[in-house]
Amino acid sequence: MPDLFWANLLVLGFTYELFTLVDIEDGNTLSERVRAWFRIHTRPGRAIFTVGWTGFAVWFLIHVLTG
Repeated sequence: MPDLFWANLLVLGFTYELFTLVDIEDGNTLSERVRAWFRIHTRPGRAIFTVGWTGFAVWFLIHVLTG
């Protein structure tokens, strides 16, 4: 059952992302939303995103490899 849940979540996200790529309206893709949420155009926003993303990536890698 968890596999079905995660698969559906990924498919829904992928489907929405594909829809936003062909949509003429700007600001709908995941990367555009992340830039807005973290205010990447500012130094603090860029720093917070970089630290957060790197921390998550390191944690997830260790979490998966050491299971």
